[in-house]
Amino acid sequence: MRWLATICLNGLALLLIDLIVPGFRIAGIGPAVLAAFVLGLVNTFVRPVLLFLTLPLTIITLGLFIFVVNALTFIITAWLVPGFHVYSFGGAFWGALLTSTAGWLINLFLERG
Repeated sequence: MRWLATICLNGLALLLIDLIVPGFRIAGIGPAVLAAFVLGLVNTFVRPVLLFLTLPLTIITLGLFIFVVNALTFIITAWLVPGFHVYSFGGAFWGALLTSTAGWLINLFLERG
């Protein structure tokens, strides 16, 4: 049941981040919750493959390339979810960064509760 609360809270976080970051848009609560779910799946299955394939770049950039991989997972999610649009790489970058931070805070909050 906690995973459902996590997905719903991440969806709400996406809606709030949509108000802050100008490079992407979410059509409503339904696409936001679906995007949170799909983003979780993409981070579970696709992100490890991307991290493995980009390992040399990640090592050369001392780990900073992981931010680019996070933006790519955000873009992949936008391709898969109708009503979730990413208009620029900057929007994907900042959206992924803020979404990751929000997800971390949500998990921290739910662990304590």
